[in-house]
Amino acid sequence: MLPVLFVLVSVSQVLVLRFVDPPFSTVMAGRQLSAWAGGDWKFGVAYDWRDLERMAPSMPLALIAAEDQNFAEHYGFDFKAIEKARRNNARGRKLRGASTISQQVAKNLFLWSGRSWVRKGFEAWYTVLIEALWPKRRILEMYANIAEFGDGIYGAQAAARSFFRKDAARLTPAECARLAAVLPSPKRYNAAHPGPYVQRRSNAIQRQMRYVGGAGYLKRFD
Repeated sequence: MLPVLFVLVSVSQVLVLRFVDPPFSTVMAGRQLSAWAGGDWKFGVAYDWRDLERMAPSMPLALIAAEDQNFAEHYGFDFKAIEKARRNNARGRKLRGASTISQQVAKNLFLWSGRSWVRKGFEAWYTVLIEALWPKRRILEMYANIAEFGDGIYGAQAAARSFFRKDAARLTPAECARLAAVLPSPKRYNAAHPGPYVQRRSNAIQRQMRYVGGAGYLKRFD
């Protein structure tokens, strides 16, 4: 009975959020509760939804260039990237992941932080549902709104206001690339004051943005 109930609830969640913009994600809620538990009653999550049409086109393009260059081709799991990461990690090199944008949406929107196999199983299930029930454009829009760009700063609009004092629609390609560059560790790096690593990575992201086809690349998701 419980497995059937879980399937029904999870499918309903994903179907509803295809059309309804979420007021928060589980990661946001966890971050807020963690701050309160630590006695930081002044902390507040920064989050302000913006539809993709109200963001600079370079913002979603930078996310694809930085996080998931095969986003348009895969169905939630990039098996080539997974195999590459496995070989890289097996050689004892710096650990690298292979999570797609779809997987990150599943994790950030519905699940909790952590690396357990149980959580990975739920992540895979929600990824399958998201890819089956949402168009690619909605997946990209969701990620651009719930990704964490700074400590407690979620989504392109909140990040644009926090770091550049402007709306997401007015971000330059360089600013979008810098925001995407901090995603591996948003609590460590700062898009407004980029150190050498963020600067190098943002330059590489801008090159990849041009390589995949620039803003015209996004038309394939219309």
